[in-house]
Amino acid sequence: MRQPFGPAMKPRHRHLPEDCRAVSDVLARVGDKWSVLVVTRLGNGPMRFNALRRAIGGISQRMLTLTLRGLERDGLVTRTVFPTIPPRVDYALTPLGRDLLKPVSARGEWALRNQPKIARAREKFDTAPSRTAA
Repeated sequence: MRQPFGPAMKPRHRHLPEDCRAVSDVLARVGDKWSVLVVTRLGNGPMRFNALRRAIGGISQRMLTLTLRGLERDGLVTRTVFPTIPPRVDYALTPLGRDLLKPVSARGEWALRNQPKIARAREKFDTAPSRTAA
């Protein structure tokens, strides 16, 4: 396997600004808290809009709508409309969304497991004597 850095820690290839923007764009979608919560809730199977909203809690109707549209646009979620009265709409993960579920869940589990350590580190940092700029 080729290592990205040589002996002097110099990159063997440079990242183009377009690559960084593309990665940043994808990470912004899959890393925001509402997208993470929607993906994890849909990991249990398809859900209707209001059931999803109740399961997440704290998300507004507008924010859930925007999040679902973004996830659908990115190919992570499907929206299925059933011709009933009133119309029924289900949201479900696509295969790409299911692939995202594992790292998103791992990140959430890591956060829960390490939250007390983070809280202690923040408290220690915040109560330390004032720091001067380096």
